[in-house]
Amino acid sequence: MEIDRIDTDRIEMADSSDERTLDAMFEWLEKMPVPEGFKVEIVEGHIFMSPQRNTHWDIIADIYDQLRAQFPRTRIKSDVRIDYPGHLNGFATDVTLVAKGAAMDAKGLWRYQDVEFVAEVISKGTAANDYGPKKAAYAEAGVPVYLIADPYTGKCHLFTEPKEGDYLSELSIHFGQDLDLTNTAVDLTLKTDEFPRD
Repeated sequence: MEIDRIDTDRIEMADSSDERTLDAMFEWLEKMPVPEGFKVEIVEGHIFMSPQRNTHWDIIADIYDQLRAQFPRTRIKSDVRIDYPGHLNGFATDVTLVAKGAAMDAKGLWRYQDVEFVAEVISKGTAANDYGPKKAAYAEAGVPVYLIADPYTGKCHLFTEPKEGDYLSELSIHFGQDLDLTNTAVDLTLKTDEFPRD
C-alpha cells in the first residue's frame, strides 16, 4: 500500500479555526493511524506519506555512517521535523546535520537556521518535492549544502551557495564517484560506491 499525498483541504483538521498551522496539522497526524514504516511530512500545506524502501534506507544509512565518522551523533538527525520557510513546510529530512552548539527551540524543534547539510534520497512518489519546493525552501532557509541522492538515475546532485531562494552552484555525479564536500560545512569526501540503485 502506498499513499503519496493526502489533500488536507478535504480533511477536517484538529484545529477548529479556519487557519491551518503546522502544529495543528502534525497534532492531527499524531492521531491518525499512519502505517508503520512510512515517512510523513508536510510540503506547502500538503501531507505526504511514503514508505521506507530498502534501497532508500541503505543510502540514508551510508550517508549517516560517513557523517558519523566526522561528527558527534547529537548533530546528525533523520526523519526529525524541522519547519522551513514558505507556506506550511514541516519536513522530516532523510539526513540533517545541525551546527555545533545548536539547540532546540521552545517547542522542542530544531531550527532551520542551524541546519548545515541536508540529504534527501528520492522516492518515486515524492521526487518532485525534493527537486522543487523542498529545494526552494532549503535555499530560502540558507541551508549551505543540499544533496539529492537519486537511486532511479544513479546520480547525486549537490546544491551549494544559497542565495535569494535558489542555489547558485550545482554539481552532479554518478553513483560510484566520490563527492568532494571538503570546502563545505561538511568537510569530508562522501563515498557513493556502495549506494544501491532502484
